[in-house]
Amino acid sequence: MTETTQKHQSTLDTAIKALHGRTFFAHFPENPSPEIYGADADRLGREAFEARRNQHYTELLQGEPEAWTGQEESPYEQQSLGIKYPYFAPQTLIERAEKAFGEWRKVKPAQRAALLTEVLDGMKERFFEIAYATMHTTGQAYMMSFQASGPHAADRALEAIAAGYEEQTRFPEETTWEKPMGKYNITLQKTWRAVPKGVALVIGCSTFPTWNTVPGMFASLVTGNPVIIKPHPKAVLPIAIVVAEVQKVLAENGLDPNICQLAVDAEDRLITKDLCESPAVKLIDYTGGTQFGDYVESLKGKTVFTEKTGVNSIILDSCDDLDKVAQNLAFSVSLYSGQMCTAPQNFFIPESGVTVNGTQIPYEEVVQKLAAAVTGLATNPKAGPHVLGAIQNPDTQKRVEQMALNGGRSILAHGTVNNPTFQNARTCSPSIYEVQSSQVEKYSQELFGPIMLVIKTKDTQESIRLAAQLAREHGAISCGAYTTNQEIKEQIMDEMSLAGTPVSFNLTGGIYVNQNAGFSDFHVTGGNPAGNASFTNPEFVIKRFTWVGFREPAQAATV
Repeated sequence: MTETTQKHQSTLDTAIKALHGRTFFAHFPENPSPEIYGADADRLGREAFEARRNQHYTELLQGEPEAWTGQEESPYEQQSLGIKYPYFAPQTLIERAEKAFGEWRKVKPAQRAALLTEVLDGMKERFFEIAYATMHTTGQAYMMSFQASGPHAADRALEAIAAGYEEQTRFPEETTWEKPMGKYNITLQKTWRAVPKGVALVIGCSTFPTWNTVPGMFASLVTGNPVIIKPHPKAVLPIAIVVAEVQKVLAENGLDPNICQLAVDAEDRLITKDLCESPAVKLIDYTGGTQFGDYVESLKGKTVFTEKTGVNSIILDSCDDLDKVAQNLAFSVSLYSGQMCTAPQNFFIPESGVTVNGTQIPYEEVVQKLAAAVTGLATNPKAGPHVLGAIQNPDTQKRVEQMALNGGRSILAHGTVNNPTFQNARTCSPSIYEVQSSQVEKYSQELFGPIMLVIKTKDTQESIRLAAQLAREHGAISCGAYTTNQEIKEQIMDEMSLAGTPVSFNLTGGIYVNQNAGFSDFHVTGGNPAGNASFTNPEFVIKRFTWVGFREPAQAATV
């Protein structure tokens, strides 16, 4: 392992430096260019994915399964992928993880970090296969599938590896401690160990099966904990490929592949609660709905990291160019059809309108500009399919249709998005409804999917108060604000920071409120009900191990 450690030390050092600097850093290029990844990379990745259809997934090194199971369906084709994964009973997975724990925890942190960085190199070779797997399980468009599940996810994984490595090597492994006592000194030999907590469980989601999974997965692995990955049954393949790469590197280095296992539900048995409630499971990472997230957080004897649902707001006060603002916001709500935890939902607009270069633009004109921008994007044959993608879950489509029946004033009705490549794709363009600010119950919960709520407020002060209140009481992962008034900007920063919500100000052009950059942006703050953790800050890794010290008189230590 020494050679592997030396091979990746420079990468880890650079990643740690990036963690501290918070400037732009990307170890894995996000452009799926043939010049970067090779002329045949896309074709080979697509062929590798296609070859998986209607086959048993046999790449995992977990032994003979008890059964084979699979429930994935392509949102672009609305038909089964036919891929079957090995099923193991929860107790079997737990017992294997406990057995592997003794071996993995004794590997030095530097060696673990190097092995996991080696895994990311293998993952890089499969970015295109992962991209097609993501497309046909989540409904993300090709470019997002490549970037989010490939290089962006790998960078988030590297971020967790680097943070875990740094925290475990922050203090010396041993030192000679000498205390002057006048005529003599007391001398102790002291050593410390970073001791992992035990079996870790990572519960994935259906919309971002790698990006949301790998931070907790690699944070637990780098700190010496064996990990069981429990993906959403409708989005297994992308993370199964990553698990296979982990197991391959472990086996090549003489380690038990069961240090990292894939756990899938049987078609007639859901196993997540069984795994959660096992006394052997000490760490749980969860991404998904609030109801199950609250259950996970309530479990005793567990260290839990959650990302749940939130209500994200946009505060419109003033700007220099309303057309650019409308275009930016239209893209934000349309990106992956609003199926992102960072997508904006509530748009707070004063009844007097928005100030643009000193001129007051009436409320109704602002609203219609937003609607026109959304319509223009969704109906653009070159942009629409590549931005909105497809709807992952039929329940999301039903939610949009239900809003049409009981929503407020309809400003823009939802429609379909024509996709010439996938005629049978499950699609839905964003809808916009107007809600009065007094109707808090109508906009105080997450309406996952392509739904925009325009909330008419008395003034910007009420907009700020309501956005902050929603974040404090119901959670928020993102917030966007547009103002040219410095005092209002400071007020928004103050109120939303107290509500544990990051704010993106005055975004136009090619950066959007949805996006979080690895090594720079903290994803989720842990400061409101949308989640109790933030990756990747130090707490995200240091809670996965404990420092234990040993000491004895120096003379005795040398005997």
